[in-house]
Amino acid sequence: MKRYALRKQTPEPVFGIIKSVLGFRQFLLRGLDKVRGEWSLVTMAWNMKRMFALAEAN
Repeated sequence: MKRYALRKQTPEPVFGIIKSVLGFRQFLLRGLDKVRGEWSLVTMAWNMKRMFALAEAN
């Protein structure tokens, strides 16, 4: 049961949020290095959007 409890800590909801809010459904580039770069841009955009939303709340 401890293993099942750990599932609550997974970051899976973040991927769903990125897909729905940012509209990111698939990678546009090919190759592992290019995909890593594209994913870095997506996560940076998500983090900036989140920081902006948190700054407005204060």
